[in-house]
Amino acid sequence: MASATLRRRLHHGDVDGRKYERYDATDSETLSEPLLGSSSDSKDEYHEEHTVEDIWEEERKKQQVHWTLIFSQLIAQWAQWIAKVVFGSGSLFGRFLSLPHKGSGGRLLPPPLSMLQEERLRNIKRRIEIPFDGSRMEHQDALRQLWRLAYPQRELAPLKSELWKEMGWQGTDPSTDFRGGGYISLENLIYFAKTYPESFHRLLHKEDGTRAEWEYPFAVAGINISFMLAQMLDLQSGKPSTVAGIKFLEFLEEDEMAFDNLYCVAFQMMDAQWLAKRASYMEFNDVLKSTRVQLEHELTLEDVSSIKDLLAFKLLYK
Repeated sequence: MASATLRRRLHHGDVDGRKYERYDATDSETLSEPLLGSSSDSKDEYHEEHTVEDIWEEERKKQQVHWTLIFSQLIAQWAQWIAKVVFGSGSLFGRFLSLPHKGSGGRLLPPPLSMLQEERLRNIKRRIEIPFDGSRMEHQDALRQLWRLAYPQRELAPLKSELWKEMGWQGTDPSTDFRGGGYISLENLIYFAKTYPESFHRLLHKEDGTRAEWEYPFAVAGINISFMLAQMLDLQSGKPSTVAGIKFLEFLEEDEMAFDNLYCVAFQMMDAQWLAKRASYMEFNDVLKSTRVQLEHELTLEDVSSIKDLLAFKLLYK
């Protein structure tokens, strides 16, 4: 097959020419308003010439300020409750109230997340941080599962074999190709094969269009896509603050597997870009970058409220 004749190793660390980026908020961003409370620990002292009426008036004003602050806090809490529960994130008012606002440094301030979104975001971050470990039985079994899904009619290949090159791994040992992609990139490939098997096999076997003599290696391309998505969605920061990342947070409300589904869309989109550009192996990074630009653009469209609304989603079912 074409992937077995490749002369240059593809490094997923090449994506965008840099490693993962982290964003650390400065003190001025995390604390933009003074804290409520007294600026001094000392008690008020009254001069002897103050009358009883003066003292009572001063105490009355303090109580008035105290209850005003409490009432303001209650109003703010009620407004948040109404925006999240009564209006709902899917309604016109809910969308307006949850719009992100610009922060410093060109970043966006993400809207408050529901408990479900917070939980699912933590789960994705945990998955991204797991490196692939070829010595772990669970990871070995995942590789075997991927082989069975890719070649259901063929005998299972050993974990180290020339046969893995047919799937688009660079060498005889797939475990050496993960590096920055981590275990989640293998999970993404398995999810793609199980959820959209027809699209998976079309891309694996390069069935669409007129292909280049030097094709991109399927499996290693998949690792690059996982890496690219984690960067694009800003999943290495505390909370995503890019336009694409904030849109992704909305997807998490309805779709626990939003990252995996978006991965499948991105893979199919990348192959379509590859064919449209009549690209060859040495142009893979350029194709991946243009795929990211197109995907980011689709995520900004107003009528996109789920992954199924993306224009590229229908490519999975053609």
